[in-house]
Amino acid sequence: MLDTPELSAFRNSMRSFISEQLPDDIRQTVREGRQVDRERMQAWHAILASHGLLVPHWQVEWGGQGFSVAQQMVFDEEMALGDAPELNAITFDMIGPVLQRYGNPAQQQRFLPDIACGQQWWCQGYSEPNAGSDLASLTTRAELVGDHYVVTGSKIWTSGAQYADWMFCLVRTDREARAQQGISFLLIDMKSPGITVRPIVGIHGWAVFNEVFLDQVEVPVSLRIGEENRGWTLAKSLLEFERLKLARIGENKRRRARALAVAHSRREAGHPLAERPWFRERFAELDCRLMALEANAGRFIERAQAGEPIGAEVSMLKLRGSRLIQLWEELIVDALGPEALPLDNAWLQSQAGAEPQDRIAGTASSRRFLSRGFTIAGGSSEIQHNILAKQVLAL
Repeated sequence: MLDTPELSAFRNSMRSFISEQLPDDIRQTVREGRQVDRERMQAWHAILASHGLLVPHWQVEWGGQGFSVAQQMVFDEEMALGDAPELNAITFDMIGPVLQRYGNPAQQQRFLPDIACGQQWWCQGYSEPNAGSDLASLTTRAELVGDHYVVTGSKIWTSGAQYADWMFCLVRTDREARAQQGISFLLIDMKSPGITVRPIVGIHGWAVFNEVFLDQVEVPVSLRIGEENRGWTLAKSLLEFERLKLARIGENKRRRARALAVAHSRREAGHPLAERPWFRERFAELDCRLMALEANAGRFIERAQAGEPIGAEVSMLKLRGSRLIQLWEELIVDALGPEALPLDNAWLQSQAGAEPQDRIAGTASSRRFLSRGFTIAGGSSEIQHNILAKQVLAL
């Protein structure tokens, strides 16, 4: 991203803030590639909220600072480079803006203040066992009974559902309508009777995703956002900005820094790894890809700043950014060699007193396995290719 003098000054101020305010234990947990628990995340939320930086891209009237798209991207990048944990985008970047744009006054007053101060954790009820990338084929149904809906079905790959207070959920309210036209957008209290959450522990050892079962869950009609059967419009409005964020430029730069740290702290055949031709070639290739990704993202940021639609071609950012993260992680694992083999979480936790560079090496495989899901979550790479082929190239 090309910095203006103003944006450069803004970047420096955010860098200083994160350096001074991020608790050391959270920074170290992130630096080592370990999972930050909800209690520590909420402590960080409270710090950010007290400085007006938890939802700075929101409208001022709802607790934000009206950050521009460029400022928000810079802020996210500096958070990643400062080893701050990634914030819950589902809560702050998805449901918050949807409520501001489409919610009625009662809904806005009920939810936005609590979200803005970090008191609510949300999850996204979109994907289902047979409706992931093909989201419009979802079958979770909601039947209107008096002044409430009765929701029955299941969701899967629901990030953070085990911690969530609320879920925004796509449900089918008209089974006779065309797929996209029979869907409504509901807000569901995760404490409602009939909800069961089952965490899914990945090969990396983290419980990131969950299955959510809804058995005759009652949801007041007042918790529907927008008109009945028009929820697909709201769902699509989330995806453009989500895919701009899913370029993950800051996260890529964080991995670039890790790769350099490994290269300068290890030796191969008597030489620093950073001087070995195979490492230099692979690093240079990924570095060029990252520069191209950042330049490309700049075009979409300018579009968004001008109030123009981002367009379907934003899918290329998600496609490139998610794959690039995987390539960085593969380079780090290859550079570490046998040091990257440990994967047992109990053993890794026992290494708390080890040298920082050894703890980073010990979690390398976990991070690599975690990165495998990046080309699936948020719309698989295959779906991104289809979007680009159909909507951009008209194939």
